[in-house]
Amino acid sequence: MPFIKVGQENSADIELFYEDYGSGEPMVLIHGYPFSGLAWERQISFFVEQGYRVITYDRRGFGMSSKPSVGYDFDTFAKDLNFLMTELDLHNVTLVGHSMGTGEVTRYLSKFDLNRVKCGVLVSPLQPFLLKTVENLTGVDQKVFDGMKEAIIKDRYAFIPQFLKNFYNLGILTTSLSEEKLAADFALAAEASPIATLKCVDTWTTDFRPDLVKLKNFPMLVIHGSKDQILPIDSTANLLPDLIGCELKVIEGGSHGIPWTHGYVMSQMILDFMTTAGVTKTEDSAPIH
Repeated sequence: MPFIKVGQENSADIELFYEDYGSGEPMVLIHGYPFSGLAWERQISFFVEQGYRVITYDRRGFGMSSKPSVGYDFDTFAKDLNFLMTELDLHNVTLVGHSMGTGEVTRYLSKFDLNRVKCGVLVSPLQPFLLKTVENLTGVDQKVFDGMKEAIIKDRYAFIPQFLKNFYNLGILTTSLSEEKLAADFALAAEASPIATLKCVDTWTTDFRPDLVKLKNFPMLVIHGSKDQILPIDSTANLLPDLIGCELKVIEGGSHGIPWTHGYVMSQMILDFMTTAGVTKTEDSAPIH
């Protein structure tokens, strides 16, 4: 199985597990919390059939990657992504992140080699700044994140079903979701490192506004569900067009789990955008670092 070493803790290597499908222009898909690259099941098959090379990887602490006690911050996550991009020598890449994965995309684009990247896609993004403060009144109260951490510490296994309920808006949306899918998501989330599950909550309040300043002229697509209960659209995606001039696509009635519930629709949006970005990106469109 393919692994890339990204660091070391004590006597153990820290490795990322990745999967590499198909051939053609490359895409790197970065999963959300608390899952793994398997969360991109519907996008993998779609884009491979469209003639793309699709690469997924498990974030440190999740899936089949190493589960260290350190490195749960977006500077480290972006460095991990850079190891992957460099090791596989990827160029003309479309970077796609869902939820927490949008943090890797944004931080990587603001700090690393943009010559490797054609465009970026943020699905259900964390950006620009999720935490409510006196100067960011559209954000989410700190007590919400504190409550999640308390629930994880008390009983991580009881926390997961409640998180999935909000992830898919169960009981609110009419979109059907099989018991088998929920069971698979539970198993995937339960497999994650308890340390990573807890520590990653703190990363959601990262202020990405300094990163976004550097991306104002870079080809970016944002996709968000209008009924997202995990990352409310008014605190996140609706603010981004004015900040970076991105294209925003809203999936009406969509929950946080649109890569699954609206997999084809979302994939088609990304495909259409990549085709356009490939034509319109010029040297002048790259942000200045």
